[in-house]
Amino acid sequence: MAADVVAILVAAGRGTRAGAGGPKQYRPLAGEPILARTARIFLYHPKIDRVRIIIHRDDQAAYGEAMTSLEGHSKLMTPVFGGAQRQDSVRLGLESLVASPPRTVLIHDAARPFVDAPTIDRVITQIRPGRGAIAALPVFDTIKLAQPAETGAAPLIEKTVPRDALWRAQTPQGFCYDDILTAHRANAGRTLTDDASVAEAANVPVALIAGSPDNMKITQAEDFGMAEILLRRHQKDT
Repeated sequence: MAADVVAILVAAGRGTRAGAGGPKQYRPLAGEPILARTARIFLYHPKIDRVRIIIHRDDQAAYGEAMTSLEGHSKLMTPVFGGAQRQDSVRLGLESLVASPPRTVLIHDAARPFVDAPTIDRVITQIRPGRGAIAALPVFDTIKLAQPAETGAAPLIEKTVPRDALWRAQTPQGFCYDDILTAHRANAGRTLTDDASVAEAANVPVALIAGSPDNMKITQAEDFGMAEILLRRHQKDT
């Protein structure tokens, strides 16, 4: 029986900006691998029917070790291998569902372990045939466009960009399965930074849905310290 909602967790990256210690998604956060923390949120969400994790071919052992506590969960599908770029990995994840296609897919960065159930709910609720929805936050900082600068030189401001219509994209990003699969196939080989960009390139409109300030992406080494602080705060609040 086809699932109604499948969550695809993208965990095939190398995470070189996060420093030494291997791919960031397998590194511990307060003693638990980031990937397991992220996966648990989706596995235990009542509106998610299945979870497919996309991993790097070299990370099979790391994946098995990281997911020990969730091994055998009824919603957890067998992982599939990703491609050279994030966009390739998502497309391969979508292709892996062709035999029993879901109605809806959510695509989420495995390195965002603080996504919450209400954010997931809001995105799912706003998905329509021919229209996607993503978690996002309006930009409140003043944004400066820089002039091209020589290597090592401080860039100069070219102009201030009006922020009224600017949003910071997060994940999950949700779509009807047929819409996003068609968009990814049509844009294979291009370099687009997220799935909303892929949808836009295929003329699929995407709604901006309220995300969460806590839904940070662990990208650089210093982000681990911020994540530990955020986790302690969450534990204190529960």
